Amino acid sequence: MKFGWINGFSAAIVVLMLIPNILYARRNKGETNRCTNRLMNLLEQIGRYACIVLMWLPLLVWEFGFADVPQMLLYLAGNGALLLAYWILFARYFKQKTAARAMALAVLPACMFLLSGVLLRHWLLAGFAVVFAVGHIFVTKKNISA
Repeated sequence: MKFGWINGFSAAIVVLMLIPNILYARRNKGETNRCTNRLMNLLEQIGRYACIVLMWLPLLVWEFGFADVPQMLLYLAGNGALLLAYWILFARYFKQKTAARAMALAVLPACMFLLSGVLLRHWLLAGFAVVFAVGHIFVTKKNISA
């Protein structure tokens, strides 16, 4: 299965991933980032925005596609399960913030980006997923321990 130059499925995943983040930002306007490590904050943001764009736009690859049908099914089921877990955890995090939930919410989007990059054979996305994971987990850890 080929997606062509825009991947609508991955774009939908990004939009669905952003909804709870937007709701959280609106509810917690005064919250600040307590991580003072500029390099890790920069890595997190570069990784985040690169992954968001690369999820739906196949830069440096000709088109999105899967090697076979089982990989496509794994992409759909894996991202669906990770996205469902992300939404459930966010709903629970809204009710009660815990360090474990915060870390899980840092790991799950990185897993979605990495899974998509590997299964779509979009190695730039997979690479930026790792950059995002390192930055996001570090910054989240600093924010929950500060």
